[in-house]
Order: sequence, then structure tokens, then C-alpha cells
Amino acid sequence: MSQAKVPGKGFSTRAIHHGYDPYEGHGAVNPPLYLSSTFAFPTVEDGSARFAGEQAGFVYSRVGNPTTCLLESRIADLEGGEAALVTASGMGATTSLMWTLLSPGDEVIADKTLYGCTFGYFNHGLAKFGVKITHVDMTQPANLEAAIGAQTKVVFFESPANPNMRLVDIAAIAAIAHRHGAKVVVDNTYCTPYLQRPLALGADYVVHSATKYLGGHGDLIAGAIVGPKESLDQVRFYGIKDMTGAVMSSQDAFLVLRGLKTLALRMARHSSNAQAIAECLAGHDKVDVCHYPGLDTFPQRELARRQMKLPGGMVAFELKGGIEAGRRFMNALQLITRAVSLGDAESLAQHPASMTHSFYTPEERRAHLIGEGLVRISAGLEDPEDLLDDVRQALDTA
Repeated sequence: MSQAKVPGKGFSTRAIHHGYDPYEGHGAVNPPLYLSSTFAFPTVEDGSARFAGEQAGFVYSRVGNPTTCLLESRIADLEGGEAALVTASGMGATTSLMWTLLSPGDEVIADKTLYGCTFGYFNHGLAKFGVKITHVDMTQPANLEAAIGAQTKVVFFESPANPNMRLVDIAAIAAIAHRHGAKVVVDNTYCTPYLQRPLALGADYVVHSATKYLGGHGDLIAGAIVGPKESLDQVRFYGIKDMTGAVMSSQDAFLVLRGLKTLALRMARHSSNAQAIAECLAGHDKVDVCHYPGLDTFPQRELARRQMKLPGGMVAFELKGGIEAGRRFMNALQLITRAVSLGDAESLAQHPASMTHSFYTPEERRAHLIGEGLVRISAGLEDPEDLLDDVRQALDTA
């Protein structure tokens, strides 16, 4: 059997082998890295056919490259989607998709809690061009039912939400959106397809910051969209080619392909380390509340069990003492790194009120359910006892 096709095999097998046969690549076990901006045509007629979309083949790396094409095929397979499109960043994925799906006069209904740059793009970007942005609390599907209307074209949310870990019932929201003719876009960055597959639950599109867990090593910036092929062809030739230019480099595609090979192993370790940290925090007298889907006290625990394979590597908790307690805790960390990304081998911590959401007013943070003392930890791959020692000593200072 060609290793390019591994139907019916397990997640890790497909993450390593799907789409590539070493015997068709001169025996190279790792797929080759194609460092070419442009591609030759055998004849003028072949060139014309490729530009017209009548012939398969590569033209220019802004719209396709053999290395990025392999990554797209592999991500689509892991997410259970018809096709995928990789981009220069997670925001490149979101913006390229939205510019393609939306027109002036359309409405996007988004959850109350979003990644800060997504919030900024919707409310300070799309809104300037005549797209209405409405935020509702999607942890209660009835709120979407009450808000959705004829102009609603896209329903957008994260689950878990960044940074406060709120979950959205993907199947319930998708059912409501589809009754009204709207498309559902889920940011699956926190979970990856190893922990959650939104398309199988009814979503139309999935977006990723592949910078995070898919890459996994903190050494690249990348994004991905998964969805119907016909629609993603439009995103490729309009949203990316004409609107954003958010093209992933072949070098970064090569690195994400490397990261996918260990994704299942890493997600299991991220999750077990996060569980240990959450259990430590949940019982501490300086912590008001710990938000982690693996805790029995997590209000949406049953939804997490139904929707996610594991609770994931992200932990959020609210310190008693507000913004100053958050800053003291952050400054006291010795092993866990103060940084705003996530999904790296290194454990990372950030204080949204001082960092990613510092451009929100306090009133905006309250409206979008981001507490002043909220701290987010991305549990890395270190030894768990070392992480717990660092958390405990930082709590003593906080």
C-alpha cells in the first residue's frame, strides 16, 4: 500500500504518513522542501490551462506550492474536512476567510470572548467596511437564537475560548445557525483535531493558529482553514491572492509537517501537565476560581467530556486581589516563561489585563468576561513536579 494513502489508520499514523510516499520522492523519508516562487510550464497551452483551473499543477507559490499542498492535505485529513488552506498566520486564516464570505451589510455574530486580535479585526476592521458585529454569550445557545437574523452570514466562536476557557456546544450552535442559513466558523487552535473535530459536530469551517500546537515548537508563524473545497478555492484565489496576501512559506509548511508527527504525543503530555496544575490551583486559598475542563468543578464538565477527547493544555484562573495580584504572580514565576503565545514545549504564562487584552478598557474586559486577576497558563512538556513547584512559589508571592 502506498504510504501516500492510509485510509482507516489511526490519528498519529495519518499525521506522519498521509499524502506522501517516500518511494515517489527518491526514497527521502521526509517530504522535500520546495524552495521555488514560480513554476515552469511545459507549453504555453499548459500554462493557459493552469491559469484557467482546467489543469492540475503549480503556477506561483502565492497560490500553491508542493510543500504547502502536502500540509493542506494532511491537516484536512486530520480535521475530517474536504480541503484545507494554509496561511501565513492564524489571523491570516481568519481574515482571508472573512473577506471571502462577507459583504457590506452582512452580520457576524461572535461569542462574547475572543482572542484579542480577532476581536480587534471584527470590531475595528470589518465594522469599518459595513459589516455588523454582534457579540452574544454562546454558552447559552438560546442567546444565538434570539439574536440571529436574515443578515447573519457567519457565526464565529472559539471553544474553549481564549483566555477564559468557556466552552460552546458546537452541535447546538451549528443547528441554530444552519436553520437561519448562516455558516459556522470555529477556532480550534486550543484543541487541535486530536482533541476536538468541530466539522464532525456541524461546523462549516475550522480555523487554526498553526503557530501554536500544530507547529508545537515556538519557531514559526502559521495558520490554516479547513472546509469545503469549492469555498476554499475562492478563499485561495480571492481572500489570499487578492485581499490579504497571507501566504505560508514552504519553510514554515515543512516545520508544521514536522510538528504534526508528534502532535498526539504532545497533546497528551500538555493535557496531563495542565490537569496537575489545575488541581493545584483549584484548592489554593489565593485562587478565586480555576477554569479547566478536566476539573469536576468545571461548570461545563459534561460538555467537555462529550466534545473533547482530553481537557487540553490550557489553564485559566482568577486570583484574589485583582490586577495587582495577577502582576505579582506573573513576576514571581521562575520556570514558567512570561510570554503571550501557547502550545510550545515551554510552559508559558500571560496576564490578559496587562498583556493581550490591555488595549481593552476595564469595562470592555468585564463585558467580555475577562477578569482583572485572570492568568492563563499554557502547560508545556516539562516535568510536572517542576511546574507545580514554580506555581506554588509564585502563589506565595501573589
